[in-house]
Amino acid sequence: MSYTNTNLNSSLSECSISSAYSKSIRYMRRIFKYDQMDFQFAFWQMLYLFVSPQKLIRMFQARKYTKSQYARDDPAFLVLFSGVLCLTSVGISIVLNLSFMQFIKFLFFVIFVDTIGIGLILATILWYLTNTFMKPKINLRDIEWGFSLDMHFNAFFPPLILLHFIQLFFYNWLISKDLFVSILLGNMFWLGAAFYYVYISFLGYNSLQILNHTRVFLAPIPWFVVFYFASLFFEWNISHSVMNFYKYRVL
Repeated sequence: MSYTNTNLNSSLSECSISSAYSKSIRYMRRIFKYDQMDFQFAFWQMLYLFVSPQKLIRMFQARKYTKSQYARDDPAFLVLFSGVLCLTSVGISIVLNLSFMQFIKFLFFVIFVDTIGIGLILATILWYLTNTFMKPKINLRDIEWGFSLDMHFNAFFPPLILLHFIQLFFYNWLISKDLFVSILLGNMFWLGAAFYYVYISFLGYNSLQILNHTRVFLAPIPWFVVFYFASLFFEWNISHSVMNFYKYRVL
């Protein structure tokens, strides 16, 4: 019996890897076929991330029943996401008064380090943890790695808009100043961004019926609140520190 289960698990694992590989190939090929991308739907996904994340998660659930996968098969969202990264990077470069070459360096760091690099690490960690500790042993199907990466991009998009777009309108004339209200507002942007990331991640993994104890994703929220008030007490302007870091790494 044990031998049979081992063979079955091995067979399912091989099928899963083969399926994931073929899906990845199809996904990458579609990146260069703009006529096959649904940009309007991708735009509405981005809007729902702000106004109604629950509705977007229900879309992912519907995809599972219609296409037998949670992860996106249309790269339109990724293309629009990349465009937003470029535009917001231009905005930060203007606010920080960066030169053209500094802007290129900054864009490189934002895309390949802050977004893709950290995204791959976080997605892989959550993919491993959910499959190892939150999925019942009797369930032989694994959470798709592509789904974990999608959830990261979903959760990362609202913080990107909050910190790299909306915050810019307040930075030079208020947040960068040596005032308590500057710390209050700047750190509030970071608190909101952290809330968004955690909550959307929770919604995504909570929608998977094969996972248990998904409320653990909400555990960091009280610590974010404590950290926020601690930053006010010690008068640490997080936004100002991050902007200084941005300038330092492109020198």
